[in-house]
Amino acid sequence: MWFEVIPSFAIITVALAIPSYATYHIHKLWIGNAYRRNTDQPWERFAYRRDMRINGNVYKGQGLESIPDE
Repeated sequence: MWFEVIPSFAIITVALAIPSYATYHIHKLWIGNAYRRNTDQPWERFAYRRDMRINGNVYKGQGLESIPDE
């Protein structure tokens, strides 16, 4: 019957969901933030360095108030 598929479906679904949930917690533990920034492209590296230079934290967005007046 159709309900005989449910245990296999549940096992496969859980096995495929574990890596995505584990990655969230590993990043939270390892780098202190759950979301990792990708710096593969030159523009992304530039934005990463810019954010680090302006406010010291690449994961916390800031507006114009974070840029010092010269």
